[in-house]
Amino acid sequence: MSLDATIWAFKAAVKTSSQRLVLLALADRAGDEHKCYPSLKRLEKDTVLNRKTIIKVLDELEEAAFIKFTGKTTGNGVKIYQLIGVVGREDEDPTSTKNGTGTNLGTGSKNGTSTNNGTASSPKNGTATSTNIGTQNLPMNLSLESKNKKHWLCSKKLSEEIAQANPEIDPNKIISASWFNREFRAFEKFNAEKSMCDELMIYHFANWLLEANAKLDRINRSAQPSKKQESKSENSLTEKQIKFLAGKLSRLPDFGKYAVGNESHEQLAVRLETMLKDPMNIQKWAEYLTAVGFEQKRNAA
Repeated sequence: MSLDATIWAFKAAVKTSSQRLVLLALADRAGDEHKCYPSLKRLEKDTVLNRKTIIKVLDELEEAAFIKFTGKTTGNGVKIYQLIGVVGREDEDPTSTKNGTGTNLGTGSKNGTSTNNGTASSPKNGTATSTNIGTQNLPMNLSLESKNKKHWLCSKKLSEEIAQANPEIDPNKIISASWFNREFRAFEKFNAEKSMCDELMIYHFANWLLEANAKLDRINRSAQPSKKQESKSENSLTEKQIKFLAGKLSRLPDFGKYAVGNESHEQLAVRLETMLKDPMNIQKWAEYLTAVGFEQKRNAA
């Protein structure tokens, strides 16, 4: 697995959740040169997508220049893909010495470039030119907090943590959600000063995402009843209106078909009072209600 490729896949500007899932699956299988060759069967298992969708998404990713078929295949004719745009150790990075942050800037040891002070040229503190911590592997647009430490995120382990915490939720749905990157940045900033191992970071991030998902669900659910209540209030009648209309409807010749057996007008009116409390019946009997002088309010266009 390539951490560089995984981070790149999380940040890639894909258009659909299926593209995100397939790209993450490819990144999880990528080597040091950011090449990968998972079989379609392997991708089906990793993404829980059907074969037809995976083939379609691979074509879309290649067309969008996220991946490229190298022209080579491995066992059983599995295609070898190159991930395009991943920033790795061997790639030039804005923090390299060619961009003016190296040691050839005329800053002598008196200005704080010695290894004892842990400045830009120090290999012991993982700063701009250090390769021990792997900061050059991270994308340019990651926050400063992310660049200051080895990256901890692994999509496979994150999916497992989410699934274990709540088996009823599909981890892929959360990871490919439009709000994922926003929560990822917030989580990193919140934990910037904390010292935790990778496994613990992933554990807490999984809980963080589940809380964010639950919060969004609550917001969506609270918005739905208000719409129903608004619709109900528009179609409901007062007790006085119900009693009046029930009496009128019970005496309409055409409305007699709703009577049961030898039910009298008064008995039918009593039963209609209950039925007129249902907005569905008001709409159903709109023609009869209009005939007795009732006009329904209509929403403005």
